[in-house]
Amino acid sequence: MKINEQDFEVYRTFLYKDSGLSITFEKAYLLESRLSPVIKKLGLNDLDALTSKIKMNDAAAKNEVIEAMTTNETFFFRDTHPFERFEKVVLPKVLESKPAGSTIRIWCAACSSGQEPYSLSIILKENAAKFAGYNFEIKATDLSDDILDTARTGRYSQFEVQRGMPITLLVKYFTQDGANWLINDEIKSMVNFSKFNLLDSMATMGTFDIIFCRNVLIYFDAETKGKVLAEMHGHIAKHGSLFLGGAETVVGITDKFKPLPGERGLYVPYDATSV
Repeated sequence: MKINEQDFEVYRTFLYKDSGLSITFEKAYLLESRLSPVIKKLGLNDLDALTSKIKMNDAAAKNEVIEAMTTNETFFFRDTHPFERFEKVVLPKVLESKPAGSTIRIWCAACSSGQEPYSLSIILKENAAKFAGYNFEIKATDLSDDILDTARTGRYSQFEVQRGMPITLLVKYFTQDGANWLINDEIKSMVNFSKFNLLDSMATMGTFDIIFCRNVLIYFDAETKGKVLAEMHGHIAKHGSLFLGGAETVVGITDKFKPLPGERGLYVPYDATSV
């Protein structure tokens, strides 16, 4: 299955407009490989039939293509360092800024299949005594309905739990279910999953103390990155912290955030109350 430049432009334009994903014709092979299962799933005859649906703004077809093109690579405690900084640097700073009894709001944007927010939940549970007197709310969002359904079940394969989950925490917070592992209800109940497109207005999101937006901005162009970060700045507390992926930065993209000195991948609002 080969896609010509004219049809590729149809997909490139709609993917950029609807999801922020920026692809070039050099990546046509990736589009081709990921569209084959979509064609089969929708019961279509060929790529031309799918392209026709996209041109007609068929919502179901467009959603399936976005689902197929969205990368959902994730694992528990991914890269380790951000989770250590969350526990040892960021949370203590937030607690100092808010009185006991306050709710600490955390947003995991582009949460994929749930490993990141569940990792945060486990850290909070492990440090319950230290953080006593505060309430925590974890909001986890993603563009993909399918991946959110997976996240809500909290069911992971042996391979998935082996990627980053320490055995002591696995035994403590998971129950084996055949060949899979099911995360305990006490951890699952700490996370609220919902669908959200980072290109949409964040007006209904409220204000967060901590935002994780890791390994998603790399798929956007500079203009889109700037718009998303500007929106996030409007919904993060002045004492708040923003986590980005190791290959991501705000430098040269936006002046709404600045790096936290000495902390790789960690940013604070440009008008932060303290650093």
